[in-house]
Formats: sequence, structure tokens, C-alpha cells
Amino acid sequence: MKKLFIIAGEPSGDLHASNLVREIIKRDAEIEIKGWGGDLMENQGVEIKNHIRNLSFMGFLEVFMNLRQILTNFQLCKRQLLEFNPDVVLMIDYPGFNLRMAKWAKKNGIPVSYYISPQIWAWKASRIKTIKATIDRMYCILPFEKEYYARFGVEAQYMGHPLMDEIRSFENNNTPIKFRKEKPLIAILPGSREQEINRKLSIMLKAAVRFEEFDIIVACAPNMDIDFFQNYKKEFSQVRFVLGQTYELLKESDFAIVTSGTATLETALFRVPQVVCYKSSFVSYLIARTVVKIKFISLVNLIMNEKIVTELIQKNVSEAKIKGEMELMIYNKKYCDDILNGYDRLIERIGKDGCSEKIAQDLILNYF
Repeated sequence: MKKLFIIAGEPSGDLHASNLVREIIKRDAEIEIKGWGGDLMENQGVEIKNHIRNLSFMGFLEVFMNLRQILTNFQLCKRQLLEFNPDVVLMIDYPGFNLRMAKWAKKNGIPVSYYISPQIWAWKASRIKTIKATIDRMYCILPFEKEYYARFGVEAQYMGHPLMDEIRSFENNNTPIKFRKEKPLIAILPGSREQEINRKLSIMLKAAVRFEEFDIIVACAPNMDIDFFQNYKKEFSQVRFVLGQTYELLKESDFAIVTSGTATLETALFRVPQVVCYKSSFVSYLIARTVVKIKFISLVNLIMNEKIVTELIQKNVSEAKIKGEMELMIYNKKYCDDILNGYDRLIERIGKDGCSEKIAQDLILNYF
């Protein structure tokens, strides 16, 4: 029996793994797949051995506070891998956990592949030693990462970005949902974790509702419980909240206020002008500022290595700053056009879709 074990620890990993699993099963339905992930992976037929709701901890302080649970997860994963004895374990992002598990798996004779490379170009460059020693095949999703790895003698594969597949699938298979009413639309994407939402959603909303000529809709991530947003609904009664319909919302939106992360790239691929916000705990931010070595925090700017969209960080995530950036995008046509032109260059650099299909073929060729 052919066996694959997948470890995805976050909602974005669950999404990309589910698309990859769909393509693997298309090509070889005989492969038994178990793993750690979420509902999207389970919907594709993966037997979920630990759900992402038990796995996602953001920031240095949050990781420390949940250390006992994380150590328990390591022991559980080791037992499950030994029991299942897969032909290959596929790590999806989630580097703090996955690189440690990769070391253990390699020592125990289990081949290791990695999809969505750890961002070692930003921080913890020393992880290259672990990657070189333990990862058999590395699949990157950012075009500059292949060249970065080559400098260290690591052959990484770049087959495109999986979001291109996700958006293509959405556009081909979904009936449009009409969010727009009489007014133009501002989308707010506050993130997928409770702590990050609580730090800044209220600030985002206070800035957005100043634009009375717009409808405001908050995109609640599918892993969230809509009841979590009840207090925000009461305070901002003129704002609508939708669950698990981010792409539907972006397709109709005119502007967006977005939490730093995958959502910044999704917003760009839908060509929606955006302002990016990042606000972590004070301790986590101080540590990050010391160790992270990048000029930008949003994927849009990182991929292009230039400022395409404005990034507001920590104390700059304020009602006044967000409102000022929104005014530039809404009322200054040249400013907005420059953002859209930057998006077009970004899309050209990322390349065509087909990432999931290509990686599925490569995995089957090399391990099954």
C-alpha cells in the first residue's frame, strides 16, 4: 500500500494541501493519505489525525505560553508516523514544528519533502543546515527562493504559486455572490487568529466607517466561529460580516484593509488596492525586529522587492494612518493606478497556474 503523511498546521497550509491532495488522487487513487490539517484536507479524503485548531500559535510569546501543548504534539506526531510508516512525509509550511519533525523523520528512515519553504531569507538563515541535511525535495512558492537556495547548494523546485490555482478554481467553479449594493465596497480582512483580530479589527473598522459613501464588509476566515464577532457587530452595526467568502468579497471590492500574510497576495491577485496592517504583541514585535532581516512584511512588496502597497506596522496601525492611506487610494487616481500597475508586474513575475498539478506529478514520480 502506498502511503503519504501530510503535516499542515495552519489554515493556509490546509488550503494548499487540500488542492495538492486533489491532484494526487486524480493521478493515483491508490495512495492512502493521513495527516495533520483541517476541514479542507478532510473534504479531499485525508484522514485527519490532529486538527489545525490545536496547532496554530502566533508570535514568540504565544509559542512560549503554549509550550506544553506543542511538546505534546511532537510526541503524538512521532507515534503516528511510526504507526503509519509512510513512503514520504510532506511538510506544509509551519516551520517551527515541521523542521524539528523533519530531523526526527530523517533519522527514522522516513523520506521528507517540504512544500512552501520556510522563509529563511527573512530570519533563521541557519535553518539552511537542517534543510540541507533532512529535506529530500523542497518546493518553493516564491520565485526568488529557488535562486536563494542555489547559493547554498540546495536544489529547490519552483513550480508557481498555489494561490494562482486557487483563484482560477474559484473563478471557474463559483456562482458570483452579490455583496455590492448601491455603494462601492471596502473589504476588511482581519486575519485568521483570534489574538491578531482583537489587536486591530476595531481600529480598522473605526477608520473604514469614516467613509460613509462606502459599504464595509469584514471577511471572517473559515476557521473562525461567526459568534466571535458578535461584539464587533454590536459596536459597528452598519458593517456586514461574512464567513468563509473572502474570494467572493474580493471579487466585488473596490478597496481593502488587510492583515499582513497570505491575504495581501490574494488581494493583489484580485487587483484590489489595499493598505496592509501588522500588529503583534509588544514582546513578539521587539523580538521580531531584532531577528527578522527583511525590508517589507507583505508578500506583495517582498516578491517585487519594492513598495507596491503601504505597510502600517505596530503603533502605525491607527485610525488616522489607515484613514489617510484610504483617502490616497480613493481620491488620488495616479496613486491608485500605481498600485494596480505594480499588481500587474507581480502577476507576471509569479507566472502561470498549475502549481498543484506539477507538484503532485513530481511527488508521485519520486516517491510512488
